[in-house]
Order: sequence, then structure tokens, then C-alpha cells
Amino acid sequence: MPKIQKLLIANRGEIALRIHRACHEMGIKTVAVHSTADAEAMHVRLADEAICIGPPAATDSYLNIPNIISAAEISGADAIHPGYGFLSENARFAEIVESHGLIFVGPKPEHIRTMGDKVEAKRTAGALGLPLVPGSDGAISDVDEAARIAEAVGYPVIIKAASGGGGRGMKVCTSPDQLETLMQQAGSEAKAAFGDATVYIEKYLGNPRHIEIQVFGDGLGNAIHLGERDCSLQRRHQKVLEEAPSPVLSTEDRMRIGAVCAKAMADMGYRGAGTIEFLWENGEFYFIEMNTRLQVEHPVTEAITGLDLVREQIRIAEGEPLTFKQDEIVFRGHAIECRINAENPRTFAPSPGLVKGYHAPGGMHVRVDSGLYAGYKIPPYYDSMIAKLIVYGTTRAGALRRLRRALEEFVIDGVTTTIPLHQALLDDPQFQEGDYTIKWLEEWLARQDA
Repeated sequence: MPKIQKLLIANRGEIALRIHRACHEMGIKTVAVHSTADAEAMHVRLADEAICIGPPAATDSYLNIPNIISAAEISGADAIHPGYGFLSENARFAEIVESHGLIFVGPKPEHIRTMGDKVEAKRTAGALGLPLVPGSDGAISDVDEAARIAEAVGYPVIIKAASGGGGRGMKVCTSPDQLETLMQQAGSEAKAAFGDATVYIEKYLGNPRHIEIQVFGDGLGNAIHLGERDCSLQRRHQKVLEEAPSPVLSTEDRMRIGAVCAKAMADMGYRGAGTIEFLWENGEFYFIEMNTRLQVEHPVTEAITGLDLVREQIRIAEGEPLTFKQDEIVFRGHAIECRINAENPRTFAPSPGLVKGYHAPGGMHVRVDSGLYAGYKIPPYYDSMIAKLIVYGTTRAGALRRLRRALEEFVIDGVTTTIPLHQALLDDPQFQEGDYTIKWLEEWLARQDA
């Protein structure tokens, strides 16, 4: 496969900038696509070429496949990187890209499709040897069968939509008399949100942590893992802060589950970056889903491994084998990422608007991924995340001290942000000890409002 000469970035914001920077360091020219609302965005300003693909609504621009393909053809791009979100896990988009003779910087379309269907993903994961949450083997619609499964695995159980995510189409059932009603509600929510009423049932884990394993495959039968990230600090199923390594995993746990994941990806013939997500409770891992794309929180993995994950994605898309073997991966130190959103830190109401002043923190082992600048107007049409602050330390305690200092330096004037939320988290003794689960943050927020 020929080397990529010009790459179209089918995304916006900080991830578009992240991809642009990796491309320029590899000598690859970039094409930015943008909506009319993003005409002055930093990724548009820095790219070698920029093409408007539609009005502000994402459905008319960043999700408009014909316009994106046309932009690639007009600009002479030979590859497309989808980033995360938008079309990054759309198997049909990947197929269309490849059918036009373009390189898709991502997994094979069939793997995107398999892992995008939660029922099929669970079935595939089980066949590949990944540990599963006990529950139904696949989609379930019969209430009597659901009752038998729930009785076998033990209440409480959770009913989940087979498509989509973000907490929609999910219902926790604590007793048999609730089961039929909650199955109907979950199916109705799933139909309304994702156009698919299919649900399945699993044992509900009471208070787990959210642990994800970063994997890479080259599509040539080789695969490695790059350790875990702890993403347990969540609000309404949305991640707020991530760290690597997890404060609760031992080296033995990490290498054991990592080896299982790497073998599964090798057996699958997986190509590119992927993340296998687990719930972890009482020392056991339970597969929940796989993201067939780059993650928002990939910088913490880069910090502790020294690897450029976007560069590796591009190399693999060019047909190259993995740069490293598993025994060459060395994990050093601790990294933490704070997602900075243009939101009220107490109510979480969006706060788009004009950035009147901007100063990013700096210093050793401090990284800011953001497209902000003074005079930039944050549009109201997209996700409210406007920056990611990533710090590294040789120890977790050192990383926390560096994070505190960096947050004190971070200035974003003109809009309300969640910087104060992260500062308050740093003052909490339980967080300082790494003693938290996926329920902890929402309980902590409730206490702040009490």
C-alpha cells in the first residue's frame, strides 16, 4: 500500500488538531473539513487546505458522507481519518471511503460493524475468550425467558439497548415484578433514540470501576496492548477524568487482562486502534463493549508509554506492521486527563460564547489539547468539551500535585468552564487515595449540592 501524501480529517476541534499535528510531523499534508460555524476554528486555520461541507448542524456537515467524500476528491486526499465521535464507528462510512479508493485510517468495516452491535460484540468477545458479564446470550424479547435468566444470574439485573449508548435504553431491575415493564421501557427508549428496540439482559454489578484496555492490531495477525485507563469518574455515563495506570490494578492484573485482549485482537485480525472496556469488581473483569476508534483519553496512554497513537494509526493504515512488540512496551509513571467543558461546574448547563482571554498552563509534563484561542467563539451546536489537560508524574501523588498547579494556571475567560469542578475533586481525600467507582462522582456531586 502506498504512503499517505494528503489526509482529510473528518472531524473538528481538539481531535482534528491532534491528527493534523501527527500528520505534519510525518510529512503528510492535511485537509480540514468544517461547517459554516467552524470557519474560524483552529483546525481550519492550521490545515494545508480547508473545505466547507455544510451548515452548523452535524447531520448536514460532519455526518454528511457525500460532502466529505466530495471534499476528499476535490482536494486530492488519499486518506481519511475520522477521529472520534461523528462517523468514526460508522461501518458504512468506512466501506464508502475504501470503495472510493481512499485509505480509511481505522479498523476494517466488518470489525466496526460487529463491535458496534452490543449483542454481536458480546457474542464475539465471548468466542475470543474475553470475560463476560453473566446474562442473555443475545437479544431477548420474551419476558418468561428474561425472568429465567434474571433468576439464574441473580437480581439486580440491567436491561440494555443493543444499539447506541450514553445511558439511553438502560434500566436496572431489582425484582421479578418490575421486569416486564422495564423491558418495555428500555425497548421504547432504544427505539426512539437509535431506531432499534432490541434489548439484552445482564447481571447488574453494584459498584464497579470502569477499566479499559488500549489495544492495537496491524491487520497482519499481530496485536499488542498498551495497558489500561481508569475511567470510573463519570457523570450520566460521560467520562470526566481519566488516569493511567488504574490506582487499583496490580501489575499481574494488568498483564493478565492485557494479554487476553491482545490475543483476542490477534485472533480477530484486528487493524488499528481499539479500546476494550470492562467493568471491574472484586478483582474480576467483565467485558461491556469495544470502541473501534481512537479514544478521547488516549493521551494518558501516550504519556505512560511514550508512543504516538495517531502516528501508529496512520502507519498501520499504510499497511505497515506494528512498530513495537509487546515485550518492548514499558509503562512508566502516572498520567491524568481532565476534560474541560464549556459548562457550569454545578448545573452542567452548556456555556458557549466568546473566549475573551486564554492562557494554557505549561511546564514539564503538562499537555493541553485544545483548539481555543482568545477571540474564538465556541459554537452551541457541538459537544461542550473545549480542552483536555493532561499531566504526567513519576508517581500518582506527583501527577496530582502537577495537576493542581496546572489547573491554577489555566485561564479561559468569557465562558464558564468545569475547571473549578476538577479543582474541587483534587481536594477530596477519597479521590486523592484513588478510592472511587463509577457511582462515586454523582454521589459526590449530590453531597456538594446538599
